Amino acid sequence: MTMNLFTSSAQPSLFGDDEASDDVREPVLMSLNPIYFDLIWAGEKRHEFRRRFLAGQSVRWYVYLTAPVARLSAVIDLGPAIVDTPQRIADIAEQARVGNGASVLEYVKDLPQAFAIPIRRVSQYPGMSLEQLKAELGAFHPPQGYTKLRNHPELLSVCEKVTADPPTREMTVRDVALAGGSRGFPCPHRSPSSCSAARVRQGARRNTW
Repeated sequence: MTMNLFTSSAQPSLFGDDEASDDVREPVLMSLNPIYFDLIWAGEKRHEFRRRFLAGQSVRWYVYLTAPVARLSAVIDLGPAIVDTPQRIADIAEQARVGNGASVLEYVKDLPQAFAIPIRRVSQYPGMSLEQLKAELGAFHPPQGYTKLRNHPELLSVCEKVTADPPTREMTVRDVALAGGSRGFPCPHRSPSSCSAARVRQGARRNTW
């Protein structure tokens, strides 16, 4: 698997679906621990692992970063989820970061199937703090699972307001399909670094880690 990570808002689509297709991506709100958010930027997290998720469709994930950040401040575009047995999902986690497979397996082992959702693009914004979100909405509770925003127009409007600002940084991830299977399973190389390459170029963008 070869992963190309780079920043370029002018970069053409790498997946055959032009960015004009944004409207077909299902908008959802989900929480994310800032530790895992940092791993995305480091090139060590290329899938989001979930016990339950949407199947068969691309998703536009509005990211609420949990404490100590406590801020709605990112968007992650996700490809259609890989749905498979807990062991195969754990294998994907292990290939991306050695040692992570065991924790993912522990998280999903009691399920008949679990979800590995490919991360395609990530953008970070100045965003809104928890206090600002409560002021805008009257009440706001960080989601425990995922919230389909089409069912909550006021919340979707706030999320879109956050992304109206220019991003402080952004990165596109290219995931080249492997021979021997179309389901995106990890490569058999001994070292994850032998099948991935990362290049993050901040350019003139403000770096806000």
